[in-house]
Amino acid sequence: MVNEAMEGDNKNNPWLHLPYQQQKGNEMKILVLGAGKMGSFFLDLLSFEHETAVYEKNPERLKFTFNTLRFTTLEEIRKFNPELVINAVTVKYTISAFEEVMPYLPESCIISDIASVKTGLKDFYSKCARRYVSTHPMFGPTFANLNQLSHENAIIISEGDYMGKIFFKDLYQRLGLGIYEYSFEKHDKTVAYSLSIPFVSTLVFAAVMKHQDAPGTTFKRHLNIAKGVLNEDEYLLQEVLFNPYTSSQVEDIRTQLKVLLDIIENKDEQKMKAFLGRIKENMKADI
Repeated sequence: MVNEAMEGDNKNNPWLHLPYQQQKGNEMKILVLGAGKMGSFFLDLLSFEHETAVYEKNPERLKFTFNTLRFTTLEEIRKFNPELVINAVTVKYTISAFEEVMPYLPESCIISDIASVKTGLKDFYSKCARRYVSTHPMFGPTFANLNQLSHENAIIISEGDYMGKIFFKDLYQRLGLGIYEYSFEKHDKTVAYSLSIPFVSTLVFAAVMKHQDAPGTTFKRHLNIAKGVLNEDEYLLQEVLFNPYTSSQVEDIRTQLKVLLDIIENKDEQKMKAFLGRIKENMKADI
C-alpha cells in the first residue's frame, strides 16, 4: 500500500516507479552509522544489492555484522566515499553522529536518518546545506517481527531530497510497508498520538502494578508490553513524551480517566454502558 500523498503530482512520472538503483544503473555505496539492531537490520537488507559499510565505535558490535565493510575510524569513511549515509545510532546521538562524519563525506553524498523522534533535525538539515532524506520506519526490534513487516508502516518526510525519497520508497515497498509522506510537523503530531498514548498508558500501568503470583492473561499481556517499553532507550522515551504535541494527548487521557472514575465511584450502570458503547464505536474501524 502506498498512500496517495506519496504519489502527489508525480504519479504519472515513470521514474517514480523505478527502483533507485535501476535509475542509477549500478549499485550504490551505502554507509550505515551504528551497528545496533536497526543498523544491522538495514545492513542485512541492503548488503546483497549494494556495497555497504558500517561505522561503529564499539568493536564488540561489529562481531555480528556480515557481508559488509566494518569501519572504526573516520578516515576509512573518506576512502569508502559513500553515496548515501543511513544514520541508525540511538536518537540521542543522531545529530552528533552526523556532525562527526560529515567532514569525511563527499559533497554529493545524501545523508539520511531513520529516527522516530525528529526533534532538531529540520533545523539541522536546513543549516548543513546537504542533500538529505528523513524517514521513520514505524516498527522497531522491541515488538515488531523484522522478518514479517507487511502490517507495519513507514513515514517519509516530504521536505527531503527527491531521489533520496525514491530510494527509501522503493526499499519500504519491497518490505510490504504502508508508506506515508508527511512534513516534519505532521510527523511530530502523528508520533505524539501513535507513540505517546501507548507509552503513557504503559508507564502508568507499570507505576501502579504489583507483582502477581498468578496473573491473568490480560495482566500478562500488559506486563510484557511494559517490559518492552521499559527496554527502549530512555532518551527516546523522554523525547517522545517531551514532544510539544504530547501534552494535549495526555490531557485527553486524563479527561477520560476522570469520566471513568466518576462512573466507577457512583456505580452508574447506564453511564458505564454508554461509555463502553462510545469506546466500541471509536474502535470500530480497527476491530
